[in-house]
Amino acid sequence: MGQKTHPIGFRVGITEGWKSRWYAPKAAFGTFLVEDEKIRRYIDETLNRQPPYAGISKVEIERTRDEVKVILHTARPGMVIGAKGAEVDRLKEKLEDLIDRRVNVNIVEIRNPDIDAALVGMSIAEQLKKRMSFRRVMKQKCEAAMQAGAKGVKIICSGRLGGAEMARVETQMLGSIPLQTLQAEVDYAVTTAVTTVGAIGIKVWIYRGMYGEQPAEAQRPDGGRFRRRARR
Repeated sequence: MGQKTHPIGFRVGITEGWKSRWYAPKAAFGTFLVEDEKIRRYIDETLNRQPPYAGISKVEIERTRDEVKVILHTARPGMVIGAKGAEVDRLKEKLEDLIDRRVNVNIVEIRNPDIDAALVGMSIAEQLKKRMSFRRVMKQKCEAAMQAGAKGVKIICSGRLGGAEMARVETQMLGSIPLQTLQAEVDYAVTTAVTTVGAIGIKVWIYRGMYGEQPAEAQRPDGGRFRRRARR
């Protein structure tokens, strides 16, 4: 049997931090945990699964005695903030109504969405819903991640691919994915594409290099920067 483990859970407490950062007495722990889940679910359903499709890959939650701080990592901060901050104020009010506590919302921009596993998975899911060729989409995303500075990428899609009667699993991989190396920064995400013929599961692994390393960048002749294309 395969001894598989979650690549991010495997590294939490060693090289990765927790997505919820707070302490609570035993009596309040369950309440806080349920509130965290409500916040994450509400943000995913309102900002990722329907317009404005803000591309939120990670939600971090910190608590103080007085308020709940929600940090949103997004590829499209303008969509979340809205005109003059109107959208983020509306989101803050909705979250305060949801958990009945004071909420503070911070936005963090994701500079390179091509090497963020959650955003790559969401993008594949959107394209599969539009009935695009799954092999072409997977190959394009693998190549885009490698060009953006990734050291390795693996994508697995499973379900009724291409509307086939029999469900199957397709895998695309470029570079290396050292899952057993704790110093290797491996991003991982699972997404579901709900198509007319059924749900298609998408798993994405992206190896960004060792912790502390920056993705390789090269200088263009005109003074700008481009990322060095990785070898296959």
